[in-house]
Amino acid sequence: MITNERQYRISKAALERFEDGLAALKVSGPAPDVHPRIHEAMIEANESQRDELREELERYDDLRSGRVAERTLSSLRELPIAMIEARIAARLTQRDLAKRLGVPEQQVQRWEANSYSGVAIDRLQEIADALQLQVLETVTYAVPA
Repeated sequence: MITNERQYRISKAALERFEDGLAALKVSGPAPDVHPRIHEAMIEANESQRDELREELERYDDLRSGRVAERTLSSLRELPIAMIEARIAARLTQRDLAKRLGVPEQQVQRWEANSYSGVAIDRLQEIADALQLQVLETVTYAVPA
């Protein structure tokens, strides 16, 4: 997941390299010592990585531009991603969020890099409040018959 402008720029450059490499692979055909099926597998692997990178860039663009304003969660495990996306959608940098929380920017970077693992529930609520994030979760109980 792309979480900041620096990663976005790096990913965009990587996408261009993937596209150039892919075009070269398709034009050149298999090397004499490479079986055509291996060559085709190399092309498919590169296409898959290119497509993944393209999707990540599009998601970041959609969030940053305001085209995405909510996310439906099917598990609490998805909450960290939603919090990162909420920050991006609010057009806040990691530095901006850190200022709102009164913590160093590196702390927000660590939290996001670790998907908020180990962060206390009270701190998660502070972060959600700083992001003006509304969490409306339906909890379904397992009731014995």
